[in-house]
Amino acid sequence: MNDFKRFILVNQIGYPLKGRKSFVLRGENADYRVINTETLQVAYSGQAEGPIEDACSGDRLYKGDFTQFEEPGRYIIEDAEGHQSSPFIIAERPYSDVHKGLLKAFYYLRCGEDLDKEYAGEWQHKACHTAKGCVHSNPGQYLDGNGGWHDAGDYGKYVVAGAKAVADLLLAWELYPNAFKDPIPLPETNEAMPDVLHECKVEMDFLLKMQDTESGGSYHKLTTRQFPGLAVMPENDEAELVFSPISTTATACSAAVMAQAARVYRAFDADFADKCLKSAKLSWAWIEAHPHEPGFKNPPDISTGEYGDDCDLDERYWAAAELFFATGEQKYHETFKSFAKSNFPKCELGWADMGGYGTIRYLLSSDSERAPELYSELKSTLLMEADRLIEIAASDGYGISLVEDDYIWGSNMVVMNRAMLLLLACKIGESEEYAEAALGHLHYLLGQNVLDLSYVTGFGERLVMHPHHRPSVGDGVDAPVPGMVAGGPNKHLNDECMAAHLQGKPAAACYIDHEDSYAGNEITIYWNSPAVFVFSHWNQ
Repeated sequence: MNDFKRFILVNQIGYPLKGRKSFVLRGENADYRVINTETLQVAYSGQAEGPIEDACSGDRLYKGDFTQFEEPGRYIIEDAEGHQSSPFIIAERPYSDVHKGLLKAFYYLRCGEDLDKEYAGEWQHKACHTAKGCVHSNPGQYLDGNGGWHDAGDYGKYVVAGAKAVADLLLAWELYPNAFKDPIPLPETNEAMPDVLHECKVEMDFLLKMQDTESGGSYHKLTTRQFPGLAVMPENDEAELVFSPISTTATACSAAVMAQAARVYRAFDADFADKCLKSAKLSWAWIEAHPHEPGFKNPPDISTGEYGDDCDLDERYWAAAELFFATGEQKYHETFKSFAKSNFPKCELGWADMGGYGTIRYLLSSDSERAPELYSELKSTLLMEADRLIEIAASDGYGISLVEDDYIWGSNMVVMNRAMLLLLACKIGESEEYAEAALGHLHYLLGQNVLDLSYVTGFGERLVMHPHHRPSVGDGVDAPVPGMVAGGPNKHLNDECMAAHLQGKPAAACYIDHEDSYAGNEITIYWNSPAVFVFSHWNQ
């Protein structure tokens, strides 16, 4: 698949009626025409800009734009030499199915329950990992850790990763509630609460179990000691489960997302909201009692994902912000203001750098709740970062805000996190320029990239088919579980498969659709979650 080269690269799903409609030409002629696939008539024509020598992809290309064309329908783009693009649609809400698929992926990642055919279709499987887990620091103690989401292509469950994913989904609901009107559906679907909140509660219930009820600290993760084989289905992974030791980052992330949930769920389930807030306050008590904890490291006998992080200021900052707006108590505000003076990234949205969530929560608050000078400072910081991303995207051949060094393990998370930040800048800075730049990132994810590949399983004409995801490998179904975002190009070639096949490739082309490529083709909850947020903007 990676050797095939198409000359015209588009969003393989389509484009919104109102919004940026971009594409890329790799031929030698800038002329193009948009053809209606039903009438075979030319509906629009123009000339792309260029040529451009794009460093990240190694392509010589022309950048096309037909934003002015707003006629619903199904189309292809053709160049002067007869090369054609993938077909695509132009519609009011072209990403409705993709949005629903990205959210449904979390259901497929559920742990500890049967995924019945009614909801899972051919990707059904039996309940898994239902046994109690051993507490690593107290081997004679066993706890219930049933539920939640498998984190990625493996079956581990990690508090930090889960908190980021839930935060993204809850933010999506807060900013774009109309995007979630249609049911997925899920087993819990009802008229009382939207499905996105039902799905988040699955993970929230698990995160509550990860909290030590005496100390308030959260165990860092619940996994087996080693990863199972790649073709092992979840119900056949029967090795002992282990609760890794409590960590500050896990505890602070849990405090933050529980406080966020307490606000969001108040209108739907007051008892659950109270439970979340009680948990958040208990976590905060642990945080205050442990001001200088070392970063988490895997115990010697555990080799599953570490999610190590030596700086916990960003997580504490986020937790203080969420607790302040959940309770109105000034002690959290004062702590937040104190942390805001510290030197750590204030606009990042990755699992290792959570500062952006604290900043966003503060910027989304009302005038009466915030300190004007700090608000102004944080707003300026966020918009300055968004402006930097716009500048990078404008100079990139494929319209995204990644430079060569950003093509790392999980580069598609970086793409979606930055699109998410741009949309938040649009909300806070009230400029559609940010949203237009974010839309270019969405186009990239769905095929407008050097590989002409939709990085979302189940969606697109040329799409990821062999993700590093154990159920997709071991279930005997030809198609992978749908709706999952693959990690994307990784210039560091961090796995044996990439190293064997991708030497010498440009950064944006360092990707292979192979199940053995865990450093480029794995999936995770926190790559899907910012994608749900981004697609929500265009699904209202």
